[in-house]
Amino acid sequence: MFELIFNTATTEKRGAVKKNGKVIEIFIERPVEERIAGSIFKGRVKDVLPGMEAAFVDIGREKNGFLHRNELVGYKQLREPETEKEKRSISEFITEGQEIIVQVTKEEFGDKGARLTENVSLPGKYTVYMPEGGYIGISKRMASEEIREHWRNQVRSMLKDREGIVVRTSCENRSENIVEQDIRYLREDWYAGLKTAQLTRPPALIYQDGGIIERLLRDYSIKEVDKITVDHFPDVRYIKRLLRFEEEDIKKVSYYNGKENIFSAEGIEKEIDKALQPKVWLKSGGFLMIEKTEALTVIDVNTGRFTGRDDLEKTICKTNIEAANEIARQLRLRDISGIIVIDFIDMKRSENKQKVVTALKRALSDDRTKTNVGDISPFGLLEMTRKKVRRSLADYQFSDCEFCMGSGRLLSEEAMAYRTERIIHEHREMDAEAMVLELPSRVLQWLHERGEPLLKEWKKRYPFSLYFQPHPEADGIHIRFTGTNEEAEKRSNA
Repeated sequence: MFELIFNTATTEKRGAVKKNGKVIEIFIERPVEERIAGSIFKGRVKDVLPGMEAAFVDIGREKNGFLHRNELVGYKQLREPETEKEKRSISEFITEGQEIIVQVTKEEFGDKGARLTENVSLPGKYTVYMPEGGYIGISKRMASEEIREHWRNQVRSMLKDREGIVVRTSCENRSENIVEQDIRYLREDWYAGLKTAQLTRPPALIYQDGGIIERLLRDYSIKEVDKITVDHFPDVRYIKRLLRFEEEDIKKVSYYNGKENIFSAEGIEKEIDKALQPKVWLKSGGFLMIEKTEALTVIDVNTGRFTGRDDLEKTICKTNIEAANEIARQLRLRDISGIIVIDFIDMKRSENKQKVVTALKRALSDDRTKTNVGDISPFGLLEMTRKKVRRSLADYQFSDCEFCMGSGRLLSEEAMAYRTERIIHEHREMDAEAMVLELPSRVLQWLHERGEPLLKEWKKRYPFSLYFQPHPEADGIHIRFTGTNEEAEKRSNA
């Protein structure tokens, strides 16, 4: 069973998912960045490239979005054999200068613009609504084919024209009325977006996907969630409103008002720190080394202190299977994506190699991000891919060092500033008039140059004055004094 923990009391919003008490996913959302995956834009086609069967669309971002022919509604709705459809050129469906409504399916990364589709889908708590989908999909995780067929018949009468729908597993024990309300709610969102699009010149945002709370509640079936803990009371009320259909679900929501940061109290802060380290110890005494390069991520499996009591081949196989399970967890926890190469310890027997591959695939089966796993090569290497949807945990926390040109990493100024806020928040009920904090010079510079809104928020939120002292070499955050304003000012100027 799952547990959702939300740290939303401060400016940087964070969410974590635990399964059987173990952290499996971490999500971070910052106000200074705009997550656009799932958002819908009215754009203008800038270039059509028949050679690539793709177009580039201006959606108002720094880089134009990439739209492939196969993601066009007109192409998808063609009732022709696949061999005939493949001969069609993108120029038959789209022209340069055309206004078009598209949805972002993949965030922009590095030099690449966002991936787009014209096949819009709006995710709800119980369904995924597709204005031009034209088909009904039912979750395969429902208990039986009879239940799936029941829902297929029920939702057919709820749809109009070319609408399509995917019925989520969470619908299984819900009433038809709740599902119909969900569809109606999403349809109204779509119509509101269309109305906005009619009144707006491209490029323009016409629909934005929900925040971190809404996404996690949507992605995890409430039936499989034991507990939801939140440290911000307005968000407690918001979640209870989202779960208003079932009294049993509302009871799962609890408010955390302890002084210690909720992620520290729940042991998640330690998990984040561990997930930023290259070495991961296994219970057996073996360990993993996880290293990211420009092109791919390499994971090396080592026996370490594990010698085992069986023959060498059995010892190696046990270590590799344990490593496969931990690798699946680390990929999800760190949100590692792209090409991944795993260097398992060499095994001689083909049946043992297959056991390890099977263990890895089984462990990855719960990952909501798509993965493809190959076989172990004669050199003990396994190649796999994990779809890139958002920035990794390391990308959120680190910036490349200007001195070592990226060969080493340190916490970014922004991440350190948000960590400072969490330390201040833990002392929000102190009686002193002022607090003096010592920060690395680079963090203090960032706050004055780019963090002005954050400083204003702190001044408004906390009843005591804040003073900062720079330290040219320190990479930590330290409270140097709490007391009167007069004494704090003296110390900060010393």
